[in-house]
Amino acid sequence: MKKERLNQIIILLFIAVTAVTMVTPSPLHARMKYKGVNLAGAEFGVWDDNVNLPGVYGTHYIYPTSAEVDYYMSKGMNTFRLPFRWERLQQALLADFDTDELNRMDTFVEYATGKGAYVIIDPHNFQRYYPDPNDHQKSEQGLIGSDVPDTAFADFWGKLAAHYKDNSRVIFGLMNEPNTMPTAQLVDSENAAIAAIRKAGANNLILVSGNQWSGAWAWSETWYNGANAEHMLNIVDSGNNFAFEVHQYMDDDYSGGSSIITDNNPMTGVNRLTDFTNWLKTNNRKGFLGEFAVANSTIGTGTEKVGDEVIDNMLSYMEENSDVWIGWTWWAAGPWWDDDYMFTLEPTNLGLSNQGPDRAAMAVLQQHLRNSSLAPLFLLLL
Repeated sequence: MKKERLNQIIILLFIAVTAVTMVTPSPLHARMKYKGVNLAGAEFGVWDDNVNLPGVYGTHYIYPTSAEVDYYMSKGMNTFRLPFRWERLQQALLADFDTDELNRMDTFVEYATGKGAYVIIDPHNFQRYYPDPNDHQKSEQGLIGSDVPDTAFADFWGKLAAHYKDNSRVIFGLMNEPNTMPTAQLVDSENAAIAAIRKAGANNLILVSGNQWSGAWAWSETWYNGANAEHMLNIVDSGNNFAFEVHQYMDDDYSGGSSIITDNNPMTGVNRLTDFTNWLKTNNRKGFLGEFAVANSTIGTGTEKVGDEVIDNMLSYMEENSDVWIGWTWWAAGPWWDDDYMFTLEPTNLGLSNQGPDRAAMAVLQQHLRNSSLAPLFLLLL
């Protein structure tokens, strides 16, 4: 009887502590709903002068595995952005989806969402379909809304939405980093896709990217054929369940191509998100940070190692503005990154007996993930 009474007391204490934690978040606990990482691999095999589309699975590209899901969820993450190539899933415009490719995607999605995570489906195509191999990110060839009609983009998303509409943990990221087009044209294409998603009966969250690689820093600029700040107000969603996805890196040209943080300024990330955050507030919109990173080598002690401060300051800023920010995903992890890729979050030999230590960035990110250590402790007490 004493043991049963003790167990009852422990249960009540656990419930009370959990309730207090949920109602009054600690500054170390992220208040945004979605927190995670990009799991790259299914978009691989596409480089300038060497475009392998649709390509051979296991040779040109790969999908992330259950080991990635298990590891990152054990760290407190609950969201995975899954980049892939449109041309591999739908190998001709308006065609049915390739069964093998859809099965690969389903395998990952079903495992991750079955564990309670969210998966962002991300066609990593830069608003193009079968582009010029010499310029696969910016070519006129395959540009949606001109060379490729909006009806084809809508067809793709209508079919994908119909497939995943019964899984509320699947999020639809319309397109990775559109660029080099009139912004009004991009809005028309995105509205066609959104309408097709809702027509398919899907109520899932939709992430809408802006023009100019959807850079947060450039949201209000006008030099790229129309400011996102103006044109994205014309996005229409009958389901009223969407947010704007932006990307932000810390180097001088904002591309993520360098490990150098501009001026070694610990407020770089905050400064580059401020204008977009204010736009969200002014226009009653929601935002999601789909890609961001600092090099692991910039984290630590020393005058030039401000990466941890940059990320901590930026995520804290987003948490303070969680009325408009709904989440973030780090760039990047996945099974095929070289060990020396500066942004990788993936330990070496993930899931094996000789798995390497956490990457430096993980400790910084974990400060902004909800601590779930109470549950295992509770089970041990019983």
